[in-house]
Amino acid sequence: MNIGTLLTKSARTHPDKLAVTHGSRTLTYSQFNSRVNQLANALNRQGIGHGDNVALLQYNYPEMLESMFACFKAGCGAVPINFRLHPNEFSFIIDHSEAKAVILSPEFNKSIQEIRGRIKKVRQLITLSGGQDELLDYERVLSAESDQFSDVPVQPDDLAWLFYTSGTTGMPKGAMLTHRNLVAATMNFFADICPGFGSAEVILHAAPLSHGSGLYALPNIGKGGLNVVLESKSFNPGLVFEAIEKYKVTNMFAAPTMVKLMVDSPEASHYDHSSLKALVYGGAPMLVEDLKEAIRKLGPCLVQLFGQGESPMTITYLPHDDHVLKGNATQTKRLGSAGIQRTDVEVAVFDTKGRELPPNKTGEIVTRSDLVMKGYWRNPEATAETIKNGWLHTGDMGYMDENGYLFIMDRSKDMIISGGENIYPREIEEILVKHPSIKEVAVIGVPDVKWGEAIKAVVALAPGRSATEEELISFCKKHIASYKKPSTVDFVDELPKNNYGKTLKRELRASYWGEKNRKV
Repeated sequence: MNIGTLLTKSARTHPDKLAVTHGSRTLTYSQFNSRVNQLANALNRQGIGHGDNVALLQYNYPEMLESMFACFKAGCGAVPINFRLHPNEFSFIIDHSEAKAVILSPEFNKSIQEIRGRIKKVRQLITLSGGQDELLDYERVLSAESDQFSDVPVQPDDLAWLFYTSGTTGMPKGAMLTHRNLVAATMNFFADICPGFGSAEVILHAAPLSHGSGLYALPNIGKGGLNVVLESKSFNPGLVFEAIEKYKVTNMFAAPTMVKLMVDSPEASHYDHSSLKALVYGGAPMLVEDLKEAIRKLGPCLVQLFGQGESPMTITYLPHDDHVLKGNATQTKRLGSAGIQRTDVEVAVFDTKGRELPPNKTGEIVTRSDLVMKGYWRNPEATAETIKNGWLHTGDMGYMDENGYLFIMDRSKDMIISGGENIYPREIEEILVKHPSIKEVAVIGVPDVKWGEAIKAVVALAPGRSATEEELISFCKKHIASYKKPSTVDFVDELPKNNYGKTLKRELRASYWGEKNRKV
């Protein structure tokens, strides 16, 4: 099934029901579907259709949802881009994905013009406002087209969403998510996250639509629910609580950092948030004490998920029933877990030879299901390294207890998760090593109360050279997204290494993590 048909069906069944609201702007399902059809027709008019990719570079606006569904319906691969990235990263993703069009919000008009020469495969640039020169105005593009469109028939393994993750080699990798993957993720949401889900649901989009919140729009739109797109470019707990009370929000996705901001906000006690049935958090670990405080203040609405871009939002989950505030020792321990396998997902723990380990033995976490990506776009080597015999090797290390609860302990690939964002040290190291004063560098994640992990660079300077922490942080900011720059820099004479000359990052991390039982 074409995943875009979720909207087509809801527009037929609930034409006059509100589909999207953003401040004073509202769209019924009939209006939402008509605009999506107009955009799909506009893409077709430019020769962009089944098998082509379209990049989406937007803040959270209703048009982001329209763009996604227009791509789905037209059989195109949607390429949502993290708006926090650096323009150099925009250009890489757009060029690497071979996108034929870019649909952007006006905040990026200048950036896209600056990188235009590096995205030569792009035929069409469409901006939500301020169209000029090569930038076409979104509303004018839609007004010229029919609002009738027949959803393109697709094969289950046709590309629907190309999700770019940070890469261990310094370059992002595009996880190919198919229509089969997205349909499976949607059905799994109904089965596990929100059983009994119906058309009265309301989702609040306070996290980026280019990530998890966009994926969770699919089941909500599939059931004819209301999508409330928050009018803020950053996470604002006060606006979140205000929207929950006003629209009686029933579900939302948030990174643990966002949950903590909500819990710490005085607004938590000023608004009625009892309508929340599922506050789904994931993308990073959450400290048990923070989780207990969230349960105390937000009530029985919390659901944890563990997933990756390569198996979108769907590997394991810690359901409502396991969020027990005053439980026994077993229940308290489970608050520190990533939960149990999703209903139609297999999860195992393998040793280095690919053999399944018994309960309570630590190894690499692997998963197998219809949720696992088709592979990495234009990267068969990385695909072969990550998917072996049908199993997705996550790179996360952990163990499963005798009751099937998964505990994540470390990362074999050194990935840092800060504020819900996946950050690979190699990408930052590749930038820092270009600084003339640096002889060698290692980037690691260190504990941070607010973000879960903060980025630290440990640097050995070249003989006779000097550099300051501020200088090196500023150097990074010029080349990569600001959220990837180190928060702090430590200087050492030499990095610790093993007999083969490999930097011992585990040894570096040990001095910062101390006796903490979760080193992720």
